[in-house]
Amino acid sequence: MTMSSMARARMRATEKVMLRYYNDMGKRKGNCTWGIGFYAHKGICSEDELARMVDAASVDIEYGKRIAEAERRIKLKVRVALTQDQFDGLVSFTYNTTNVANQPVYDALNGKNFPRAAQIMSDSVYVRLKGKKKLASGLVARRAEESAPFHAVKTNAAASSKQEEVHGPN
Repeated sequence: MTMSSMARARMRATEKVMLRYYNDMGKRKGNCTWGIGFYAHKGICSEDELARMVDAASVDIEYGKRIAEAERRIKLKVRVALTQDQFDGLVSFTYNTTNVANQPVYDALNGKNFPRAAQIMSDSVYVRLKGKKKLASGLVARRAEESAPFHAVKTNAAASSKQEEVHGPN
């Protein structure tokens, strides 16, 4: 399974394209980032990095690579059946979070606790800024969309009977 083209385009529309390096939380705040929210490294960009421009083709290539990496991680770590909508939401979430943030979601899914996975995703709307937890209001709508297909699953039995396998034969 791969991320649907519609979900890929929708996710791309949520990310502002920056053809340069920038600090993701504003001037002299956050982490050095480029393109479509591509994390370059922890901490603010150097003056040399802030002066660095990137071209649209490089952004498109990197976007494809990062989606493929999110898909790969899900296929490696999630061992339950997912619908296309669930897979799409999980790719978007994985793309936009760290292993520390997404592993509890994978664990909940593997335990067939889809509502818990949805709740963890929905709650992942905070960032650390200078050691303090801060609401990233721009993530609220994104997390609601990503987690929606998991909130809809009411029981483990219903989930397993209505879902498509993420993995091929082992």
